[in-house]
Amino acid sequence: MKNTRHFLASAAAAAYMCAGAVPAYADTTDALLRTLLAKGILTQAEYDQLSARQPVEPAPATSEPVQVTTAQAQPPQQAAAAALDDKRAIRMTESGVGFEMAGVTLKFSGSVNGFYVHDNSDAATANTAVAGGLASVGPKSSSIRNGLLPGFLKVDVTTNQGGWDVGAHFGMYPGIDSVSGVGGANSAGTPQALATSGIDFRQTYLTFGKPGFGEVKIGRDIGLFASDAILNDITLLSVGSAAGNAAPSNTSLGRIGLGYIYTDFQPQITYTTPKFGGFQASVGAFQPLVTIGNDEVNGTPGFQGKVSYDFTADSVTGHLWASGIIQKHDGILGSPSYTGRAFDVGAKVGVGPAAVTGYYYGGSGVGTTGLFILSTAANGRKRDSHGYYLQGTYGIGKLTLGASYGASVLDLVQGEINPTLLRRNSSWVGQARYGLTSWVTLVGEYVHTKAEAQGPNEAESDAIAAGAILFF
Repeated sequence: MKNTRHFLASAAAAAYMCAGAVPAYADTTDALLRTLLAKGILTQAEYDQLSARQPVEPAPATSEPVQVTTAQAQPPQQAAAAALDDKRAIRMTESGVGFEMAGVTLKFSGSVNGFYVHDNSDAATANTAVAGGLASVGPKSSSIRNGLLPGFLKVDVTTNQGGWDVGAHFGMYPGIDSVSGVGGANSAGTPQALATSGIDFRQTYLTFGKPGFGEVKIGRDIGLFASDAILNDITLLSVGSAAGNAAPSNTSLGRIGLGYIYTDFQPQITYTTPKFGGFQASVGAFQPLVTIGNDEVNGTPGFQGKVSYDFTADSVTGHLWASGIIQKHDGILGSPSYTGRAFDVGAKVGVGPAAVTGYYYGGSGVGTTGLFILSTAANGRKRDSHGYYLQGTYGIGKLTLGASYGASVLDLVQGEINPTLLRRNSSWVGQARYGLTSWVTLVGEYVHTKAEAQGPNEAESDAIAAGAILFF
């Protein structure tokens, strides 16, 4: 609108000047400018600038072309107005969906997905009971549901102030299925009429940094430990293990608990270094999490860190990473305090259209599936755990074929007797993805999931999934 107003005023003045060979003055356009002001096309400030009494001499009569500079073409007041217009101009962002105005960039990004999932599971019997098992048990089920990702809408507002790149970031993650709401946005599903889906507001954080300084993040965002495990997992774009398929919640499991522990979105204060070549490191203090099942109060924060290295050599690309977590738990009601700690390492290497990813984690007192779930025995002593996955992908034009295998293992503490407790969750995944457009990807998948107890119990389920995911 601002540029339109100046265009109209400048066009009117130019039309009058072209009508005769006498010098034109700004006062000859006053009537038009007053009309534009009355109609609201110009503001009072813009009228004052444009109505300044500045003479404009006609071009000399000559057959030679006249070179007119910007300074000659624009009186000082109009040049100032043009500069003000440029500052207030709205421009598209170079990437994504958004715009830039007065040095502030507002960008929107998001995703929507949905899948048909059929899960063929073992019957629920005494022999298929596995506490902490992730294979489905019970009747066969079909659902229309989200995959490992719910939908999301992320809003980023960034600018530079005093030499600092600063930003505010918000991420909302809605699901497509109805949930009970008991226990939060990702509560149990309720596939019935007159229900509603959940909105998980996972991200609310600020950032500030400089190219030579790095970046500080304060707020709620994805953790450091095990974050690269999930971000490089092929089931991030699909369903993976379909626990709870009869009454789906906001997300499926993917490979969570079947090769890695879920990193989670956590309150944190973290610092990330600049990139030195391909090397980068992050470290942060995190809100201490309680042991699931305990109402403990912990007096010190948790700490997490990550290092990564990226490289390219001819047709070979690589991403290497390692991360760690440590947190003290103070215990309650006579339970002993303990310190949970874990580490992981991973690598993704691509050669042309092929890529291979390998990952391993090990820990004590961190549990399995989620942080500090089943992390201790009843007497408060720490359980050890570890896990891994291996996956490969191959691209053929717009088609990508992928396969992976992974497992998470939980150990009993010395002297513990718990035959129905989980010992091992594992899964096989076969996947095909087709890039329909730059935004939309079609996905088909087969997943076999197995849960094994410390004793003889075990359960298996087989799921097929087909759907699409969109990113913008």
